[in-house]
Amino acid sequence: MGQFTDVVLGFPTVVFTGGLVSVVAFWTIVLVGGADAHGPWHHGATGGHGGNGGVGGGSGHGVLGGRHDPLSADRHGAGAGALAAAGLGGVPVTVVLSLLIALSWFLTLAGSAALRGAGAPAGPLRLLLQLAVAGAALVGAWSGTWLLVRPLRRLFPDVRPPSREDFVGRLCVIRTGRVTAGFGQAEVAAPDGSSAVVQVRQTGEDTFTSGSSALLYAYDPDGEFFWVAPFDTFTT
Repeated sequence: MGQFTDVVLGFPTVVFTGGLVSVVAFWTIVLVGGADAHGPWHHGATGGHGGNGGVGGGSGHGVLGGRHDPLSADRHGAGAGALAAAGLGGVPVTVVLSLLIALSWFLTLAGSAALRGAGAPAGPLRLLLQLAVAGAALVGAWSGTWLLVRPLRRLFPDVRPPSREDFVGRLCVIRTGRVTAGFGQAEVAAPDGSSAVVQVRQTGEDTFTSGSSALLYAYDPDGEFFWVAPFDTFTT
């Protein structure tokens, strides 16, 4: 038991021991329902206050006018992109990182135990061998994770996150007394049946009144608003 503890707390195994403890703690919390297996960044609260005067409503209404609504996260994180580039995409980042850390720890433990059993000499040569073990463990962990991720992808189908672009081409109902190049709000139905209040602008001098129908024909990601035109313009 003493030798095992020495290997676990010795270099290079100790580099991954802290990570393994974090992985075990995280999945324990997930099992008791205290966290989501996708990680804390997977969820976003609907509604809230919009940065351009939008306000959140109840009964499934959300606001897309500000910078803190869930649809503003219209992309995968940089970490997920890096993992996908390494061939480890298609499953939650938490699963990939857990596999990488667990396999790295196990392979480093096995390599360190082998060095100890072989009686590797102390000094610079031993350090070089330990670094080689750590490097080989990382390569082996990546290979093992790559193999395990392939069948796991079937359990996590790729679902594109909601996007403001989904509203382009949809009809909306104007909720302000006017729409100008710098002001306006409208309510639009989302594909899932809920509704959202969005910021709208126009390029011309069309007359919009509260309750009138309009078409969202483009989205400006920098200003976080939609360009609208009267619906009858497209039906005549």
